[in-house]
Amino acid sequence: MLNLLSILFGLVSLVVVIPATIPLLGWANWLALPLIAIGVVLGQLSSSNGGRNFCLIVLLIAAVRLTLGGGII
Repeated sequence: MLNLLSILFGLVSLVVVIPATIPLLGWANWLALPLIAIGVVLGQLSSSNGGRNFCLIVLLIAAVRLTLGGGII
């Protein structure tokens, strides 16, 4: 059950992160980061690793985008 919740948090945050790759929408990644963190914690508590790994991939995408934009843009 926790793995399913982790995947759900990952999907919701992915919906926020994908449009945030557009220039001047990078601030939306800051809104997605808490959701991703909750998904990683739930995935860590579950018995399987699929949800946690999915959230970590979404975190990687958001972190790369924030790094390229200087953290704000």
